[in-house]
Amino acid sequence: MTQHSGLTAERWAAFSLEQQVLMIGNEMQRGTRLLGPGERLLLQQCYERVLRLVDLTVEVNARSTLRRELLRWRDLIAAQYVAAEPDAAAHAAAFRCLLLLTSGSAKQIPYMAQPTLPGEPRTGPDS
Repeated sequence: MTQHSGLTAERWAAFSLEQQVLMIGNEMQRGTRLLGPGERLLLQQCYERVLRLVDLTVEVNARSTLRRELLRWRDLIAAQYVAAEPDAAAHAAAFRCLLLLTSGSAKQIPYMAQPTLPGEPRTGPDS
């Protein structure tokens, strides 16, 4: 996990909560494209980056209710990280829950990629 290893809490705190959620969402979007067979290692690395960004978000936000919800959401991703097989439906549900944390990020829900496995048709606005 080298991509965010040098990101400090001070630097992360400079972003608004909405920006933080959207950047975590960006990693989840990458993960959506890695749900197929043979991509398990890359998907786990993606989840590691997601967990790192969530940890930073919890660290820099003082609101206890937000922190509690983020930690609950983090548990969903941790379960995906240790799962024997990728679960596209659970990934999509977690992704949607993340985006619902702020009103600005919730506006992105119609545009998020729908997880598909190889050979399945894509659905959504970018199909």
